[in-house]
Amino acid sequence: MVGSLPEKVGAALERMLAQAGAGRVRSLRPVSGGDISQAYHVVAEGGEYFLKYREGAPRGFFAAEARGLRLLAEAGAIRVPRVWGWEEDPALILLEWLPPPPRGADRDRAAAALGTGLARLHRVRGPAFGLGEDGFIGALPQPGGWFQDWPSCWRHRLATQADHAARRGRLAGERARRLERLLGRLEEWLEEDAGGPALLHGDLWGGNWMVGPAGEPVLIDPATFYGSREVDLAMTELFGGFPPAFYAAYQAEYPLPPGYEERRPLYQLYYLLVHLALFGEGYGTGVDRILRRYVG
Repeated sequence: MVGSLPEKVGAALERMLAQAGAGRVRSLRPVSGGDISQAYHVVAEGGEYFLKYREGAPRGFFAAEARGLRLLAEAGAIRVPRVWGWEEDPALILLEWLPPPPRGADRDRAAAALGTGLARLHRVRGPAFGLGEDGFIGALPQPGGWFQDWPSCWRHRLATQADHAARRGRLAGERARRLERLLGRLEEWLEEDAGGPALLHGDLWGGNWMVGPAGEPVLIDPATFYGSREVDLAMTELFGGFPPAFYAAYQAEYPLPPGYEERRPLYQLYYLLVHLALFGEGYGTGVDRILRRYVG
């Protein structure tokens, strides 16, 4: 048994460390890892690592995270943690450990670099909209699939998260009827994206980027797919956490097209539906406000 880890998790960790040539565990310390997984700082004979595991995780949970991180890494636009390995049973992923930034690191400067890097990431194009493999948004499944047009892709994603909310009794009555009308009319607001299917982080709220050990921006916990780049920008504005320097740098590198402000709530609706399903009616007001804006 490794520290306080369950026996199967400890054995899996030792296997992955051996594959990485890291040797045995010297210390194991719990760290903040969000509300989905348990997280640990692992110090081994050959280096430091970040371990996440989740009891009862659905199949493919950490494989999806690993795939997303590798897609982002291949783009070469923004730093992401290296993936050392993952397993299905027990469900865990071993990542590069990124120590805290130096004291006094300039977060605004890192945010500006993030804006520039995100713009460059969004210039990476996919074969179509969506993603071939199933994934997750937070703890919720997001079935994959390729779509030749953007409205069809976004309709699929909205409908999936609406189903999660409905199964939890949080999307019914007039709310459900309004959403159905909106899904039938998406083409009125979402024209074909002139830039094509951009590589997206997919869940870019303020907690999913950090300042790295050299003061550089780092992206974590992606829900990657190919879509309109406006999705990532809309998510950054939903809950905040991004200073003006971020938006100025993005606009300087890759200006957003006209009409973004009108489309933005349609992208934020997806994330509000996710939060409605996961956390309850506190997010219902936001969902209703957006639905009334578009379909009355």
